[in-house]
Amino acid sequence: MQAQAAEALERFSASIKLTFTTGLKKTAQTQKNNYHVLELDELYWFVGKKAKTETRENTYVMTMVSRLPRQIVGYDVAFDKSSQRIQKIVDNGPEAEYYCTDGYLGYVDIVYPGKHIRNVRNKSDTFTVEGINADLRHYIPILRRRSRCFPRRIETLKAVLELFVQAYNAFGIAKMNFRKNRNPKSRESPFSVLDFL
Repeated sequence: MQAQAAEALERFSASIKLTFTTGLKKTAQTQKNNYHVLELDELYWFVGKKAKTETRENTYVMTMVSRLPRQIVGYDVAFDKSSQRIQKIVDNGPEAEYYCTDGYLGYVDIVYPGKHIRNVRNKSDTFTVEGINADLRHYIPILRRRSRCFPRRIETLKAVLELFVQAYNAFGIAKMNFRKNRNPKSRESPFSVLDFL
């Protein structure tokens, strides 16, 4: 059984095209790279054991997503959320006309190829990335809140995210194509992101 699982994982890994750049994984683009809006955000969790700090976080997953198509175009996992890490995500990702972020001050020091929109009042400019971060927490058990399940090493979290991002992006493309080609009178049942794992 283990041999079958290893063989299936090897076949899946061979079918995925990954670009590795300075420790950051950049997802393979299947759509054209002229995005109108990209959104950046971070979510936090812990690796190893819960820290004794006030907020109890020690690991950050920083994501950059596109609104249309709904794709994760860049991400990084680290023990800090410094401006240098965010700059690497922006530099290694596709260019866009607008970059939307929340009120975190680390986004102010970044040099964006397009216009930066920083919204400190609400989440109206970062609704897509907030939704995708909620999907990350929903579909990946080690990122769920109030969970006993958490990764022991940061490499484990990176490997899980790498696999999930590939499946999520394939799901997003299939969903977009399904909606575009669907007959409005059809009763064809929709599919789930779990179909792509």
